[in-house]
Amino acid sequence: MPKIFLVTGVINILICIALGAFGAHGLKHALSGDMLAVFHTGVQYHFYHAFGMVITGMLLLHYPKSRFIPISGWLMMAGIVLFSVSLYVLSITGVRALAMITPFGGVAFMTAWGMMAYAIWKEK
Repeated sequence: MPKIFLVTGVINILICIALGAFGAHGLKHALSGDMLAVFHTGVQYHFYHAFGMVITGMLLLHYPKSRFIPISGWLMMAGIVLFSVSLYVLSITGVRALAMITPFGGVAFMTAWGMMAYAIWKEK
């Protein structure tokens, strides 16, 4: 299980770098300043939580029997999809209905970090 989170996290970091470059160079003249900022927010939180997935993998190497650390990693992945991907699509398409999905991703992110803290605290 650690390898899954390590590889998935690192691949997501690679995706973040590509999306950041795409936003900075490919979308610079195609999107309004506001929508470019929305796209950038998606990349920023995507990166934080991709790195969080790498941390999840590392923690699982140290605490292989933890039940809550893997849940934390999956919640980060869900948050990336619900939060960051919804912001990417919103910024490119302008479909504002997608903004209703974004808060669920934020809740997944917060729950993931809280669960990770709980898991570490609980382990001996």
